[in-house]
Amino acid sequence: MSILADPRDVSITEKNSHPLSSLFAPRSIALVGATEKSIWTHFIMRNFKDIGFGGEVYAVNRGGNSVLGYPGFSSCREIGAPVDVGFITVPKSVVADALDDLAAAGIANAVILTSGYGEMGEEGARDQDALVAKARSLGIRVWGPNTLGFNNVAGRAPVSAIPIVKPVLPPSIAIVSQSGASASEIAEYAHSQNIGLSFVAATGNQGDITMSDVIDYLVDDEQTKAIAVFAENICDPEKFVAAAEKARRKAKPIVMLKIGRSELAGAIAAAHTGSLLGNDGVFAAVCERLGIIRVFSTEELIDVAGLLGATGPIPDAGLSFISISGGACTLVADSAEDHGVDLPANDPATAQKLGEVLPDFAAGLNPLDITGAAIRDPDLFERVIPIMANATGIGLVAINMPVPTMDGQSVPAALAAIGRACKSIVKPVIMAQTCAKALNDTSRQSIAEYGLPHVMTGLEGTLRAIGKAIWWSSQIERDLPSLSFVAKGETGEKVPTRNLHSEYDVLAYLRGCGVPVVAFELVTSRAEAIAAAGRWGGEVVLKIASPDIGHKTEVGGVRLNLTADSIGAVFDEMLETVRSLRPDAAINGAIVAPMRSDPAVELLVSYSNDPVWGGMLTIGLGGSMVELMGDAMTVPMPVDRSAVQDMIGKLRGAPLLKGFRGSAPVDLAKLADAIVAIANAAESLGPELASLEINPLLASGLRIEALDGLATWHEKGNGDAD
Repeated sequence: MSILADPRDVSITEKNSHPLSSLFAPRSIALVGATEKSIWTHFIMRNFKDIGFGGEVYAVNRGGNSVLGYPGFSSCREIGAPVDVGFITVPKSVVADALDDLAAAGIANAVILTSGYGEMGEEGARDQDALVAKARSLGIRVWGPNTLGFNNVAGRAPVSAIPIVKPVLPPSIAIVSQSGASASEIAEYAHSQNIGLSFVAATGNQGDITMSDVIDYLVDDEQTKAIAVFAENICDPEKFVAAAEKARRKAKPIVMLKIGRSELAGAIAAAHTGSLLGNDGVFAAVCERLGIIRVFSTEELIDVAGLLGATGPIPDAGLSFISISGGACTLVADSAEDHGVDLPANDPATAQKLGEVLPDFAAGLNPLDITGAAIRDPDLFERVIPIMANATGIGLVAINMPVPTMDGQSVPAALAAIGRACKSIVKPVIMAQTCAKALNDTSRQSIAEYGLPHVMTGLEGTLRAIGKAIWWSSQIERDLPSLSFVAKGETGEKVPTRNLHSEYDVLAYLRGCGVPVVAFELVTSRAEAIAAAGRWGGEVVLKIASPDIGHKTEVGGVRLNLTADSIGAVFDEMLETVRSLRPDAAINGAIVAPMRSDPAVELLVSYSNDPVWGGMLTIGLGGSMVELMGDAMTVPMPVDRSAVQDMIGKLRGAPLLKGFRGSAPVDLAKLADAIVAIANAAESLGPELASLEINPLLASGLRIEALDGLATWHEKGNGDAD
């Protein structure tokens, strides 16, 4: 069962004129190091036969021997014909010589299976850098090293030891994995779900060509409807962002399983491919900004990619679910909300139409139990499905009816009626099996015979995938700014950083950038403290001012509810305490500011410079409670008022800002403007800034005030905070 094209057809490369087309859609391949004793040679050459590669294959080895029926040559230079790709499987000690031979033969692409490079630590990384530098000097692009290669399944051009799963199904999704073994198993799972593959790639160490490069290629590939990525790290974030933004413009989904979220996983990944793993919360924020679907299992990776590969963008958020099983309907009703899936109640017009065709004992709800009447009268499906599909707010229809995996399991008349109904519906339709299972030749025969839509197995996984697909469909039309990467060191005029040594410096800087900051005064003596408290009137707060003390409360450096009468003695006592606990710290005096004791909401606003993704903004509710409750949102820079308001609205504590139990509602637009001003002020400080934190930012009605500020730097030096 295949609709794949012949790679000798010129149209294959013409349809995708990507700079890497000669690599990814080759018409001729030289297997360097091919011998009949090598298991790798057998794996690779079996793929040529299993997929029906129509191009030329040459075996290159020292003896110039033919291998498994393919002509042999002692070097690539001896071939005497154009070759698109050299697949190098020789020992590490002669890989460099193999590159020289490729260059002499005019071969511009190398796939290097050989290991012992970046995955082996510092020495291996140096060897890999030298190898890639040599290849570049020879004008050769490198896929790998330490890679099993790739299978261009749709083009029937395998350059890989990853087995071809047969029968080859019509292409739908691509798999891009840093792990070759994982790529193979994921491909097998996709096949078990009747999902055809257009491309399967194992990127290996990404010494030259990276995962981002192949994603960029696949975005342009017409045979690829969705891209499933199994990633350990993102080694070229700017290129990755560009590929992801291109995918969103073309409405081509990227589904990503990013491993390495735990400390142990990070250590394993580093040993595997030499990856450096970034902060997972930051990466989640990046994915949301880019419209990348984040998943957390290999099954979910394929379920989501396969669904969107079949449906494309889902036009509305609502799901119509139709089943002959009331139990399946209840399962869906119980779980849909957990996965962000909306089951809109049938509107009156829909309910009336259903009432005209359903038996009297059917409820006519959504999910819809079509009842066993559909077994006695299979054409009932044909009457009901269009009604449910055309209901208000529906973007996807799921039909729960068994698709057979063994002879005699199905109700052919019912499946035929479903197939006929689906042909008349413009909106996407899927079949949803109650339990997870493997689909097989019997299943495929029924799907083809009755014209059934995409089949998903397991209601829980199906709902999870539908929720992710609906989210992605809502993102592709959003006008979102690209990641700025400014904090990573882009050129541009920056504010001098070395003058922001303390909280006083930070707050003064923020005030100059238009951030609403509490009134404050730096004092250096008991008399100045008393005078400042007298000028403020009422109660004040006293905080130690030191460029060397980040968290003042830990050394007794914060005193509250003071007056002009009490502040003098407290000033002397606080300085004595801090000096005894931190004799190494420079003390510049203390800050006096008015106490804020009226009811208010405290927020944490933090800007950080991620080493991979650049500037990130985090907002949390509750001051110190953000650490205890984890109620925070992170997004990449840049941000605007709308983005910040969206972040605030997603906090679990957001109701506190809207006038909880009689308190004055906070002006959310004014609050968002203040946070945007903080973020922009931080980013203007440039790449030396590690983080800038306001904790708390006080919000009470129309009053928004930053009470404390802390700046830290990648180079020596820091600021100060409570």
